[in-house]
Amino acid sequence: MTLQEQIKKDLTSAIKEQNSIKKDTIRVIMGEFGRIDKKALSDDDVIKVLKKLIKSEKELLEKKGDTGESEFIKIAESYLPAMASEEEIIDWIKANIDFSQFKNKMQAMGPIMKHFGSAADGSMVKELLKTF
Repeated sequence: MTLQEQIKKDLTSAIKEQNSIKKDTIRVIMGEFGRIDKKALSDDDVIKVLKKLIKSEKELLEKKGDTGESEFIKIAESYLPAMASEEEIIDWIKANIDFSQFKNKMQAMGPIMKHFGSAADGSMVKELLKTF
């Protein structure tokens, strides 16, 4: 089952459970799916949409001065894959990256992000590379 199908299935169950917060959140997510030209989205496309929505929600909360987590963010993040930890990324870098091949450390970001994909936060990888 793709991530998009799982979200549709969860909408049905949220309606049956009368969970209005989850129902409304999933409807916003599915509305964003509708803005994309493709009918069936890959899991990577779904993850990009979710990350965009989470980022905009966090920015909105910052503007309001609200520091708490919103239910919207919790529900949207529940569909994201588990993120790689700093330790996992550091271990992989030590085992697989030869910095002598690059003019500067930041050029190693390409192969690192290609390996981890959406499981790694780009800003965290950038900060980790500064420590090498």
